[in-house]
Amino acid sequence: MKKVALLLIVLLGVAHFATLSRCEDEEEKEAAVEKNSDDEYEEEDDTELKEENGVLVFTNGNYDTFMEGKDTVLVEFYSPWCGHCKKFAPEYEKIAQTLKENDPPIPVAKVDATVATAIASRFDVSGYPTIKIIKNGEPVDYDGARTEKAIVARVKEVAQPDWKPPPEATLVLTKDNFDETVNNANIILVEFYAPWCGHCKTLAPEYEKAAKELSQRSPPIPLAKVDSTVENEIAARFEVTGYPTIKIFRKGKVFDYNGPREQRGIVEFMEEQAGPPSLQIQAVKQVQELIKDGDDAVIVGVFSSEQDAAYEIYSEACNALREDFNFRHTFNSEVAKLLKASPGQIVMAQPERFGSKYETASHTLAVKDSTLVSEVQEFFKKHAIPLVGHRKPSNDAKRYTKRPLVIVYYGVDFSFDYRKATQFWRSKVLEVAKDFPEYTFAIGDEEDYAEELKGLGLSDSGEEVNVAILADEDKKFAMEPEEFDSDVLREFVLAFKKGKLKPIIKSQPVPKNNKGPVKVVVGKTFEEIVMDKEKDVLIEFYAPWCGHCKKLDPDYLALGKKYKGEKNLVIAKMDATANDVPNKRYKTEGFPTIYFAPSNNKQNPIKFEGGDRTVEGFSKFLEEHSTKLSQKRDEL
Repeated sequence: MKKVALLLIVLLGVAHFATLSRCEDEEEKEAAVEKNSDDEYEEEDDTELKEENGVLVFTNGNYDTFMEGKDTVLVEFYSPWCGHCKKFAPEYEKIAQTLKENDPPIPVAKVDATVATAIASRFDVSGYPTIKIIKNGEPVDYDGARTEKAIVARVKEVAQPDWKPPPEATLVLTKDNFDETVNNANIILVEFYAPWCGHCKTLAPEYEKAAKELSQRSPPIPLAKVDSTVENEIAARFEVTGYPTIKIFRKGKVFDYNGPREQRGIVEFMEEQAGPPSLQIQAVKQVQELIKDGDDAVIVGVFSSEQDAAYEIYSEACNALREDFNFRHTFNSEVAKLLKASPGQIVMAQPERFGSKYETASHTLAVKDSTLVSEVQEFFKKHAIPLVGHRKPSNDAKRYTKRPLVIVYYGVDFSFDYRKATQFWRSKVLEVAKDFPEYTFAIGDEEDYAEELKGLGLSDSGEEVNVAILADEDKKFAMEPEEFDSDVLREFVLAFKKGKLKPIIKSQPVPKNNKGPVKVVVGKTFEEIVMDKEKDVLIEFYAPWCGHCKKLDPDYLALGKKYKGEKNLVIAKMDATANDVPNKRYKTEGFPTIYFAPSNNKQNPIKFEGGDRTVEGFSKFLEEHSTKLSQKRDEL
């Protein structure tokens, strides 16, 4: 018995010792973690300048101190995960050693842009590695080869006492030189910017590189910029409301720029724009091929020579629409004979595949000295599409924006093996389209528009051919699935014309309980709630994944609670990703987008564009615009 008691005492002692050891170990671990955390904290705020293999390591804390009084410093901005940076590291260390031996020595440093984010942001670093030569505190971009020889040579050049940065290739336009510059230029690209604009800062280096490259072209294409915050009269004249706004000028005439915003894209786009808007046709065969195999309107201007006044009018008309059409012209009498045209006339014809007995094969416009450029452009637009054309993702925005648009979906394929079937269904559509000239008709491939069909509820219809009508106000109408023929299509179009169809609206289920301070609007209840002429409505369009929307939620909910007693004021929200907004006046391009729909003017909502998205900010907005608010201002 004594032995058992002794054994228990020993075991208890061992357990107690183990517990003490474990506690001591945990305390040591906690102390180590605290020490590491302290070390990490110290490292983040460390102003000590370290060196790795001859390269100085800049941090947010030591950069400015080191740079004081320095003439020239080479700096690489890198990321630890960047493969190009890792590959470049040994070469950069050689550069550091070479420049250290220079007389006088030139410091070489690196910045981990993922850690020293303040410095990286200051220099607009967006890619790795980014190399800059800092000359008297100002950055000089390095875009040359990443070799020791090239970089050292450039740094030594910049380090010379008499070195000055080359003038910008981008012209600076002010009220003193703007009109003269753009009026005399055959073509010039002009950026309207604001110094504080982040997108402008991102564009700036790409724009300058493009300006430099295009200035060396023969003939050069100038790029220019206007500070809209200073030259506000010029900006107002060209209706500049956002930044950057870029426009093309040709001898003073202005055109919108819709091209890329990086160096290579800008260069290629402007080189294309600098060329003639119309290509010359010199042989009959060229026209024959366009008509036989083309899939878009064939436009050919017939002129006696380049000195023909009609040719000048034609070219000017083409310039504004060069992105929407492929223009051609000819001085050849044989081509003119084929087109049955005389000099000074423009011919528009549809390709053979779109021909029909219900429409003329071509249209002709005679251009006289008195013909306006706008008249020529209207001619192009009027005859751009056939009676029943082929709507595709590539021509949708250029050819098929007019509403109502009747679309017949099926397997559209004009290749040799499927052409007959494609034309069989198209002929059925033609029989109806001829009787409704006020509507646009088109065929569309069901695979190209799979998402559109899904939104219309037709993706699983089981029918070979489906039909829909896209109408004004973004309303959509789907034909009930049934075997397709001309009579069925005609009946559907007539029902639409008589207003007997109900639009298809993508909508979440209608909430069963919607008595909260913030009303939930879905596609099916938009008209009922937002367009109620008895009530003012503040509506937020949001996306579930939007961070700004989530941040707004508490204030928006508080706003709803504040005005819950107002019977004629509704605070509402709608998930714009899951519901159709059945009124295009409530346009949503970003999230959150907030509109105030006054009771007496639902078709002209007021967009909330103030930066103060607080209860106070919204309250001030409501006080200013509400038509139904019963509470007095001092009560709010």
